[in-house]
Amino acid sequence: MVNWRLIAKILGFLLFIEAGLMMLCQVVCWLYGEGIHAFIPPIAAALLLGIAGVLVGWKAGKKMGRKDGYIIVSIVWGLFTLIGMFPFLLDGHVPDAASAFFETMSGFTSTGATIIDDLDSMPKGLLFWRSLTQWIGGIGIVFFTIAILPAFGVGEVKLFAAEATGPLHNKIHPRISMAARWIGSVYVMLTILCIAALMLCGMNAFDAVNYAFCTTATGGYGTHSALLGDYYNSPAIEYVLIFFMFVSGVNYTLIYYTILKGKVKKFFSDAELRAYLIIVLGASLICAASLVLRDPLHDVEASIRHSLFTVISLQTTTGLATVDYTLWPVQLMPVLLFVMFAGACSGSTSGGFKCVRLSIIYRVLKNEFTHILHPRAITPVRMNGNIVPTSVVQTLLGFVALFVCSLFLGAFVLALSGVDPNDVHPNFDYYEAFGIAMSSISNVGPGMGYYGPVHSWAILSPLAKYVCSFLMLVGRLEIFPIMILFTRSFWKRS
Repeated sequence: MVNWRLIAKILGFLLFIEAGLMMLCQVVCWLYGEGIHAFIPPIAAALLLGIAGVLVGWKAGKKMGRKDGYIIVSIVWGLFTLIGMFPFLLDGHVPDAASAFFETMSGFTSTGATIIDDLDSMPKGLLFWRSLTQWIGGIGIVFFTIAILPAFGVGEVKLFAAEATGPLHNKIHPRISMAARWIGSVYVMLTILCIAALMLCGMNAFDAVNYAFCTTATGGYGTHSALLGDYYNSPAIEYVLIFFMFVSGVNYTLIYYTILKGKVKKFFSDAELRAYLIIVLGASLICAASLVLRDPLHDVEASIRHSLFTVISLQTTTGLATVDYTLWPVQLMPVLLFVMFAGACSGSTSGGFKCVRLSIIYRVLKNEFTHILHPRAITPVRMNGNIVPTSVVQTLLGFVALFVCSLFLGAFVLALSGVDPNDVHPNFDYYEAFGIAMSSISNVGPGMGYYGPVHSWAILSPLAKYVCSFLMLVGRLEIFPIMILFTRSFWKRS
């Protein structure tokens, strides 16, 4: 039985949070003397809907089922996007509802794909709103709320389970609210350190805050349309972003144990982190070697730096870029598509398939080869010395099937939609549709071909924008919380 009153109450509280975030952006507008009031109507709408939800669920009780958790998590991302898109529409910098919905969903899911061509002409308040949506969405809307509202007190475990990423969850405290605050403190600490480092490298305060938000959230919304390498031309800034992108792709629980608990050995012995390092270093080495071999006179340091930046940005699904990687040798494109697919670590702000799943699949395959040679051997799947339950392996196989099917179906629909109805880019092909679908479901941002880091996605048709938005949401919530709502068994009373 679904407790709709409780769902309305919790959604009401969440809408108060969104209203507060938009108020902060309106203050930024006033501080920079812009005077725009595009945030006032959506703030009022969020407050009114929030009050209505709280009143409807005032006597709802505190009993929350697993179904309630999935419904809340699924609805809140769409609701936040619907309300959060109005500042773009009211200010006039986004031409239509499909584009505004796409831009806002890309922000909250920390994807970073944009339909805005001229970011430099946008008001500071809207630029800050784009970055703030990514920063909140990076850690998770519900997770953020649990962390800042100690008295939230209703179904925290159910809500966390519905929104958490990765097949394995390590508890750092019996109470979810306390664990959320500890992990949130790591998130805030990384953001502050990134702001400070960028400012020390010469970036102005506003840009430093925005780029720190999108880096720690592994989102990718910048404040300038030009590539980072062209606009700043600063190796120091690029190395700072490389470091913080990489760290933001590490499991936050692991960072907590290492930094705040001093368990360094646990950090270096983690199997998922080793897989993450191997993929990053291997892909970066391949890219750097290819760039140097193609042009022996090319600066070796620059080749290594751009390769590291591009690989880490795509694998952590941040999406920032210093160069246009679509101009690199064509044999590197499968490598870059793979790191987009692989993603970084579970329990981080990154998207993608996650390295822990690749590690488990590798161990399952290894065990199957052992069984072929030794049919009676008992070889459980182990991660970090612990046996992975069979139920987790079965769920992983289901996730693989759904992820791959969603990816190819999304690419197929995008290809059929024609993507570009105005023939601005008439040579669109399935390769680019696949790149867009991969970027959307992995929450990367830039795609392949024309839709790489140089151009925006403004030329997409309205249908394609909605398809990409759905893929972003499915990828951010890791498929099951969304897909389960479309099953008959979910809505049965039992």
